[in-house]
Amino acid sequence: MAEAAEANPSAGRGRTPGRDLATRQTPMQSRHSRREVEFEIYQAGLAAGLGDSRNLPLDTHMHTVYSPDAEPDALLDAYCALAVERGIAELAITDHVDFDPLAPAYAFSSFEDRERDVRGAAERWADRGLAVRFGVELTYERRYEDDIRDWLRRHPHDFTIGSVHSAPGSVYEPANVAAFVAGKTLAEATAPYFDEVLGAAQSGLFDSLGHIDVVKRYLVPHVMPEQFAAQPELYEPALAALVESGTALEVNASGLRQLPRETYPPAPIVGRYLEMGGRAVTIGSDTHRLGWFAYALASAYRLAASAGVEALAFRRGGARVWVPMPPGPAEEV
Repeated sequence: MAEAAEANPSAGRGRTPGRDLATRQTPMQSRHSRREVEFEIYQAGLAAGLGDSRNLPLDTHMHTVYSPDAEPDALLDAYCALAVERGIAELAITDHVDFDPLAPAYAFSSFEDRERDVRGAAERWADRGLAVRFGVELTYERRYEDDIRDWLRRHPHDFTIGSVHSAPGSVYEPANVAAFVAGKTLAEATAPYFDEVLGAAQSGLFDSLGHIDVVKRYLVPHVMPEQFAAQPELYEPALAALVESGTALEVNASGLRQLPRETYPPAPIVGRYLEMGGRAVTIGSDTHRLGWFAYALASAYRLAASAGVEALAFRRGGARVWVPMPPGPAEEV
């Protein structure tokens, strides 16, 4: 995905009127950076109670200081203390590992250090009723699939997430995205991203596929979430591949504190996955700092329940297990 896709020579010809993407002027462009706007979204969420998720069985996506994009307060014992306080029964610590030498998590932390930290916390907190699992989030790129497969064979984890991110030099980097989407349909603008997602889903390398449509975050304000909602067929090849490979679909809560202001993916896409025969779903907060602990996690649970999810797929180092969804109302969507 790091390489820019070649321009479509038929661009502008034979299009459905109104389907091309137009660059929009928004408050984010005119007054604020993405970071500033997302901080405002996060603060509004705190005021609305999104920061106080409680009494949930599992958070499958968490980052500590062993990830390069985590804040200095993203300390595992601090997370564990909050989990005990709020009744979150089980945590999967999934720090980043990259395979592109130019990517930030390439050789950022060692397997041995990460495992020692997580296994040590698991021992320290077990008598408080908290389970802590050793996970990892691996950045997937087709060109590194063989490397990822070999690395996973040599570095066993309790639980693995495969995700597609905006790689160095990507068309989705802030400096490149406006020029890349100009004159393109949504299918063309998202093709480099969804092609990699399809590869990750087909690979069968991972327990779960993370934030399947985080490309929405990269494209705002040039493309808005409602444009994705109008074309759910863009997701279907990846959803079908998840069903075929048995890989779980993640419901990632971080979009509720980011510009899309909805989970990755939203409830209708989770529902479509279930309609297509999918069963395995995971839910994670994708926290990178202490203040984001379990942020919007309860909302993600309600959204998943509204889509029809009855149990979560998880792995604790052995065969897949099923964690019942907690009782409670589903989100109205």
